[in-house]
Amino acid sequence: MAGHATDEHPHGADRLCDAGDRVYSRAVRRGRVPRTDAEPVPCLLELALLHPDPDDMDWLVPTAPQEVMTRLLRGVYDEVSESHRRVGSAVAAFEWYAGLGRRIQASAMASASLEGGAAIRVLDGLSRIQAAMDDATEACTREVLTVQPGGIRREPELTEGLHRALTLRSRGVRMRDLYTHVARHGQGLLNYLELMGDAVEARTLDEVVDRLILFDRTVAFIPANADHTMALELRHPALIEYFVTVFDRLWRLAIPVAAALPDTGIEGISHREQSIAALLADGHQDAVIAERLGISVRTCRAHIARLSETLGAASRTQLGVRIAQVGLDGASSRLPDVPVQLTPADRESPTAR
Repeated sequence: MAGHATDEHPHGADRLCDAGDRVYSRAVRRGRVPRTDAEPVPCLLELALLHPDPDDMDWLVPTAPQEVMTRLLRGVYDEVSESHRRVGSAVAAFEWYAGLGRRIQASAMASASLEGGAAIRVLDGLSRIQAAMDDATEACTREVLTVQPGGIRREPELTEGLHRALTLRSRGVRMRDLYTHVARHGQGLLNYLELMGDAVEARTLDEVVDRLILFDRTVAFIPANADHTMALELRHPALIEYFVTVFDRLWRLAIPVAAALPDTGIEGISHREQSIAALLADGHQDAVIAERLGISVRTCRAHIARLSETLGAASRTQLGVRIAQVGLDGASSRLPDVPVQLTPADRESPTAR
């Protein structure tokens, strides 16, 4: 950390520039500063002395001086054989941070475990997210749980984390992945599962929660914004336990990729159309349904048109009525025990006109 310099601010955390000194000191005294205050000193973000506030992304909170001191010393010990000068510089910086730390009361920020990291850490930027994921991969020894929403997995998405998956497999780490049913139609996913062998077990559902990655049930990563350029690294035991519970419940409901999807029990209605019908019955719009099932809006509307034709509905209102009549409004939990077959008379009933 001490030796990471920027083009605009050629220094490390062991010798802050005057502007960086002022902004960081103010952040420590006040607990946080507006993001605009740090714009003239990008070094504070790049050196991880400031990072986004999980409760308000327009504010930045400081890394505890105690944590900065520990990072500095750790870097010095690694580099002592290369440069004695840097040892003296870091010791001086250590004393400066120690003096600053004595002027503030102990807080949750300062009490975060240096071994496990803060309970909640905002990762701003893809490079920082990838670095944190690589660190978690290196420390993982037992299990990885992942939830991958969306539809067919594109090759770049699958190869992005392939090096981590192969590293985990080489250490005997077990992996369980949850996808949507749509992902089954992608050859890339099938190739990935074949490559990983019995190290990975994959199952699918109609829809899953947003992306989630859990390492050894100790650290989790979830998106922090819509375009996934920011993420949260979570280590709080209560949050981890909650995510594990959610994953395990979804896992029990999911269907192994190696197994075929069950028949809907209703003639002319596919498994995907059954899922769309249930979401339509809940009042969701086409775009929302498409996003939750991992398909395009155009494909979603084509399925809705086919549902209307199969159920004999001439409008959205009539379609909602027919969905309820045949038991599709509650998805699989309310499907009839005996397969339902729609007769021509059903399709021409007064309700359907």
